[in-house]
Amino acid sequence: MKINLAALLIVSVLALAGCTQSPPQRTPAPHGGKPAPAPQALPAPPPPRPAPAAQHPRAEAASWRDLPQSPGSWTYAAEANGSAVSFSQPGTGTPPPLVLRCDRARPAIEVLRSGLGSGSVPATITTSSTLRRLTATSANPPGTATNAAPAFEITFGVRDPLLDAIAFSRGRFMVEVAGTQTLVLPVWSELGRVIEDCR
Repeated sequence: MKINLAALLIVSVLALAGCTQSPPQRTPAPHGGKPAPAPQALPAPPPPRPAPAAQHPRAEAASWRDLPQSPGSWTYAAEANGSAVSFSQPGTGTPPPLVLRCDRARPAIEVLRSGLGSGSVPATITTSSTLRRLTATSANPPGTATNAAPAFEITFGVRDPLLDAIAFSRGRFMVEVAGTQTLVLPVWSELGRVIEDCR
């Protein structure tokens, strides 16, 4: 039997070629001769921000609804230039601590607060939807005794949105005038009636 040396040599060369690994191919360099830079890892995303703390209403804004209501009731009366609603305790003989009056001659809505004092003082009216800081001015002519009632006045245009906030407040509203006791007053339909009398 003759062995074909040429065939055996070819088979050996092919077997050796199958066992060798070709070296990794280089990425061709871009025009300019420099190799392309190796890809860099992307930076890690920033950690998530903590959730903001829940916003709570101011303690005073939440607690005024829990204050005891001032004793008394509203009384409506027609007047020459409009109408008025007075908050008072019947039978006490004291002037109403608060009057809301429609003056068609101006026209204006006046909030009159009895108390001791004169000049201008800070005031605040709080409803279930609104808190507004105001200035109450002396309602008495010069020379009037400081204990006369009413002592202070806050005047509003007849379309002032605070008037609607008072009329539609949920159950109550609060009137604060410096130097006087805070009033927490019930919301009755008489308030809206006086406001509408001026519109």
